[in-house]
Amino acid sequence: MTPARRGPDFVEALARGLEVVASFGPERRSQSLSEVASATGLARPTTRRLLLTLEELGLVRVREGRFELTAKVMSLGMAYVGSLGLWEIARPRLEALVAATGESSSMAQLDGSDIVYVARVSVPRIITLRVDIGTRFPAAQTSQGKVLLAALGPDELGAVLAEPSRSGLPAYIGRSREQLAEELMEVRARGWALADEELAPGIRSVAAPVRDGSGAVRAAMNVTVHAAETSVARLLDEHLPRLLRTAGEVSAEWALWQSRPHVEVPEYRARPATA
Repeated sequence: MTPARRGPDFVEALARGLEVVASFGPERRSQSLSEVASATGLARPTTRRLLLTLEELGLVRVREGRFELTAKVMSLGMAYVGSLGLWEIARPRLEALVAATGESSSMAQLDGSDIVYVARVSVPRIITLRVDIGTRFPAAQTSQGKVLLAALGPDELGAVLAEPSRSGLPAYIGRSREQLAEELMEVRARGWALADEELAPGIRSVAAPVRDGSGAVRAAMNVTVHAAETSVARLLDEHLPRLLRTAGEVSAEWALWQSRPHVEVPEYRARPATA
């Protein structure tokens, strides 16, 4: 539901429309009107108007009386990724990394206490968790999340970890907040993070930071393996060096892209003809 605290410029209708879009997910790919109303806490008439508006915009479609998001919703997230220039730079590097390791590689950014996947190149594997662009996981349970959390200051880290996860997954109880803080200190010092079956059984990954032109960590890139096929030693000895090199190349190229000259050209308007 929309938050109780709102600024003077808060647009209620926009917030409600975004709530409707956000109500869909891996476990709710298709919903009835009643299910959307229940998930958002909105009245049925309001929910119906919002869904029909989203349908006219091409963001939602109706099949046999049930509502689904369309691929056009991806344009909302890809507009953000595209504006960074990061995906265009990272894609060939990710593809080369996957070709070299034979394992899937992804890039994610921090959103509250979760990571959100913004790029992915995968290989066929039977794993316990499905990952797509836009998938979110609790940051503290992932190698990418640890890299991103390690880049935060103490106050910001505390505020982020206090936020509830919106991934739908249960909180990880394998360590205390103090133990996590110690691990993040190590991650910050060595420049990479490992997650060994913390997110789900059989999932093992290592991640490295992707930095912008100012040196700030803006994303994290990983290599994910199946624990039954790849040991921690092999992951760190063989795949980590390639990952660190790739993340460094993406960071350097992104910094150059951000420093490119850029000039806004005003819209051309022809002058009215004079006699």
